[in-house]
Amino acid sequence: MPISDTKARNAKPREKLYRIADGHGLCLEVRPSGRKVWRLRYRLDGKANMWTIGDYPQVKLGPAREHREWGRELIARGIHPRDQAERDKQARQAEQAQTFRSVAEEWLENRAGEWTAYYKGQVRKGLDNDIYPAFGDKPIREVEAADVLELIRGVEKRGAPSVALLLRQWVSAIFRYGIINLQADTDPASFIKGAVSRPKVKHATALPEKDLRVLLGQLEVFGGYRTTRLAIELLLLTMVRTVELRRGRWADVDLENAIWRIPEADMKMRRPHLVPLSTQVVEKLKELKEYTGGGELLLPGMKNPRQPIHHTTINQALVRMGFGKGKFAAHGFRATASTVLNEQGWNPDAIERQLAHAPSNKVRASYNHAQHMDERKEMMQWWADHLDRLKRPKEGGEEG
Repeated sequence: MPISDTKARNAKPREKLYRIADGHGLCLEVRPSGRKVWRLRYRLDGKANMWTIGDYPQVKLGPAREHREWGRELIARGIHPRDQAERDKQARQAEQAQTFRSVAEEWLENRAGEWTAYYKGQVRKGLDNDIYPAFGDKPIREVEAADVLELIRGVEKRGAPSVALLLRQWVSAIFRYGIINLQADTDPASFIKGAVSRPKVKHATALPEKDLRVLLGQLEVFGGYRTTRLAIELLLLTMVRTVELRRGRWADVDLENAIWRIPEADMKMRRPHLVPLSTQVVEKLKELKEYTGGGELLLPGMKNPRQPIHHTTINQALVRMGFGKGKFAAHGFRATASTVLNEQGWNPDAIERQLAHAPSNKVRASYNHAQHMDERKEMMQWWADHLDRLKRPKEGGEEG
């Protein structure tokens, strides 16, 4: 006769252990100590076995019967329930130990070889400063969309919407990595895509000729580090991006042939770029080499020569020269040169190649990276000569 919950509850301990049968091998074992334990008796491979399901009343009658049926299915397949229960326990423990942080570190190690050192540093900072404090130590399967939303909304409120967008992107990438490796089931970050609005892109401002003359004049009397002035002049003369100049290495500069071969790893668009050097740029690089040529970088930092100058160094120098925040920034040098060269009728394709704006077609982009080189050499020499002319007072004595 099957056991009832009342019978199980009222069963009293005796001097010796005894069992109350329920059916199909399930029984309630009542021990002299008063402890009551659900157990399943079964035979496998010709041997009698006993599997402990759990204590009563923590495991009630209904769940105990469910465990019995689960165990009988395993026995029919030749599997000991206790062995499977132990494997399931270990899997649960491993799953609990599989935190978001542990999966993220795997993802970082797996992907970092595809990134520049700068981008890897950005990701590392985002993980350590924002993501890990929010939910890094939670099991990855327990991280929900609400956790990710709270993180990115908090970052947005502190005035960093662009960082918030990057954090959501990285969190989503980590979950997708986890799904591929069976460490996660879903990507909760994908559910909140669009929760933070992308800030409007503020395009670089080109300096009008009057202001460009002022800037060139300020450079002549600039009282900061000589290397900082040279950095500003090189930006203006070469049309490279600030980050590309900061990453520049002497090994990539060929002063004899007046060419700077920037490898794809140092380029924003991950394509190699050739920069023809005017005679003025060659002279400035020769001077710069007297200061920094003993190291690897064109512009090493003062505190750590193995790292480039800080990304704010040039803009801070511009502020000191009267070009404060909101008026002009270093990335505007490219727009300034492009505007003047287009106005002067130079080939737009040559200008675009000098700016490292490659065609969308990858085959064409690879083929074209050295195209228009003769024209670009001529164009960049004209640009350097034009800047020299602007340094001189206007005819009639106007400084205008």
